[in-house]
Formats: sequence, structure tokens, C-alpha cells
Amino acid sequence: MGSSFGRQLRITTFGESHGGGVGVVVDGFPPRLALEVEDIQRDLDRRRPGQSRLTTPRQEEDRVEILSGVFEGHTIGSPIAMLVRNRDARPGAYAALKDLYRPSHADYTTEAKYGIRDWQGGGRASARETVGRVAAGAIARKLLRVVAELEVLAWVRSVHEIEAKIDPAAVTLDAVEANPVRCPEPSAAQEMIERIDAARRRGDSLGGVVECVARNVPPGLGEPVFDKLEADLARALLSLPASKGFEIGSGFAGTRMTGSEHNDPFVPGEDGRPRTSANRSGGVQGGISNGEPILVRVAFKPTATISLPQQTVGRDGRPAQLEASGRHDPCVLPRAVPIVEAMVCLVLADHWLRQRAVDVLPPLA
Repeated sequence: MGSSFGRQLRITTFGESHGGGVGVVVDGFPPRLALEVEDIQRDLDRRRPGQSRLTTPRQEEDRVEILSGVFEGHTIGSPIAMLVRNRDARPGAYAALKDLYRPSHADYTTEAKYGIRDWQGGGRASARETVGRVAAGAIARKLLRVVAELEVLAWVRSVHEIEAKIDPAAVTLDAVEANPVRCPEPSAAQEMIERIDAARRRGDSLGGVVECVARNVPPGLGEPVFDKLEADLARALLSLPASKGFEIGSGFAGTRMTGSEHNDPFVPGEDGRPRTSANRSGGVQGGISNGEPILVRVAFKPTATISLPQQTVGRDGRPAQLEASGRHDPCVLPRAVPIVEAMVCLVLADHWLRQRAVDVLPPLA
């Protein structure tokens, strides 16, 4: 199974939604970085279920245990293994669904590939797998902060037909965390909350878009051709459960511009290196970071599990009607915010470590 990601900084997640626990092994992380459980727990608390009525009522504290790779409060260069035990799993709630294929889930495709599937909450296809990603992303975030003062921040830009007018340069963490939907624009956030709550009461679900900015990214990260920075970001973010689209910079809106409108003119920067007076490239040109903020957006579909009746078929091929029960998010967007941040942190940390291998000689005179 494709459970590993990254090259120089490589993570492998493990565990199932209703098994004993979930977690991650991080390999290639540099030694001597100060690391405490609290550095990781902070991001896991933002991802965990049961935060508000807008999320699944499953109650998991998601307390992380560091099993290896850290000694006396510092990383030691060996693989860092982290585990979060499942405390509120209820696999019996899925017993009635074990012979039915849930619409828009991975039930049928997983069984078609492997000939077997864990029907208890979706197994590896469950969004609970992202616990390991967030734990790994938290230590990547700390590395980036220490070596480059780099900040990665995401927020909910839209839910269903409600889109917030947001200046990415002005967004702060406090504004994002000021409401349960994690939209930094208060009036739009209130509309989103009401819309999600109404969908939840009807037994339905909603999708939307998460936007993410990476600030203070040094120029030179990324590789030409197949390992372009935006290509790795797209791969990372499209690997998330329920993700259906990716944009960077102007994205699809750039197709409605001319070249003279879309190009980012260069101007002298205060630090002596070129800067751009606009950022329609989204901080990446030719697959390599140019020193401007990296701006990406990820589209998430409506949560597939809803309580309204749906048409499906069983493993015997006969038509059936599905009325799903259980504890599910009416909208994945609020909890997707820290997961998007985690994947962006992992890509940038991986490319920062890869760039160190390139910078072994001084620049030419």
C-alpha cells in the first residue's frame, strides 16, 4: 500500500480507523532539534474529532506518544515513531454495512484491489489516518521555524456557495482559530456555520476550499522537471481524504488572463535579491520557489457518509438502500485546515533538506 511519502524526509503512516491506534514513522529527520510532546500535541488538538457540533461527535483525545528517535528532549537522527491510541472506536456501528458498498467511499475499490477490506469505519481509507500526517507535520513545522523562520498557515476560504473575501497576507492564526469553522472573515464564518449546521440537521454534508500560505520561504526549493515544488505540493494535498482539486497562485483564474496581465514583474528587493511586484505564480516559478509567499488552495468534496437514504449494491451484486449511521463530519473543512498545513510543512521540509545537499560548494564568483 502507498503509505509512505517524501524523499529526504520520509514518513510512513500506519493504523486503521477502528483498530488499536494510528501513527507515523519519520525517517531522515536531522538530529539535535529540541522536540517535546507539546510541539506535536498542539497540532493534533486542532485536528481531533469532537471539537464542535460542526465535526464528528467521536471523542478522541488523540494524545501522542513518542516511541523512538528523541532523547533528553532532542531528536537523535534515528527514525521518530509516534503513536496515538484509539480510545473511542466503535467498530460494531459498522456491522450492518459490512456487505454493502457505501457510495463515494473506498469500499468497492479497496475490495476490488486487495480482495479484502476493513469495513470498520473504512480502515486505511478513513480520515483518521491523517493523525500520523499531522504528527509528522508538526515536527516538520518546528524544523522550518528554526532554520528559516518559515510559517505555514491555512484557513477555510469557502463552504458550499459561501466564499470569504480574504487577503492571504493579512491572515493570522488568532483570526483562523477565532471560530469553529476556521474562516478568518467573521461574517462569512457565521454564514458557513449556519449552512453546515443546517446540512447536519438534514443528514447531509457540504464541501468547500481550504487555502494555505507559506511565508518566508527561501528561494531555490524544488527541482525542475518531475520534482517541481508545485508538483510535490499537489501530490501531497491530493493524497488527502476527500480532496478533489488543487490550485497554486492564480490557478484556473489565470486561464482568463493574457500573458501581460499574468506575468509577475521583477523589482529590486530590500535584501538585494529580486522580488516580484505581484504573486500570480504563487511563489513558484519553473518548479522552484522564488522567495515570495507560496499560496495554494485545495478543494474538498462533501463528506461521503450521510444519513439520508442512498442507492447502492451489496457484495452479492443486488441493489440495496443504504441509511448510514455512526459519527461523521457534516463538513471536513474545519478539521482539514491543520492537515493541509501538515502536508505543506512536510513538502517544504523535505525540499529544504534536499537543498542542503546541493549547497555543499560556495557560489561561483
